[in-house]
Amino acid sequence: MSDHATDAPLARPSRNSKAEFRVYFALIFLATLPLAVLTWALSMLRQGRLPAKGPVARAWSQARIITPRIFSA
Repeated sequence: MSDHATDAPLARPSRNSKAEFRVYFALIFLATLPLAVLTWALSMLRQGRLPAKGPVARAWSQARIITPRIFSA
């Protein structure tokens, strides 16, 4: 008989998954940045003033929403 309790997975994520999360976050951030710039510019043209959130903040928030969804799946 073998003891399965000794090979139990750790409760905290490993260092590799943190690095992988950061890589995915960076890729998603870079992918959403052009669209964020476009929507920011269109919003500026329509409203005639600068939006409260800049394009980098928009892309950052989108990456913060999308990346955890990938890792929770």
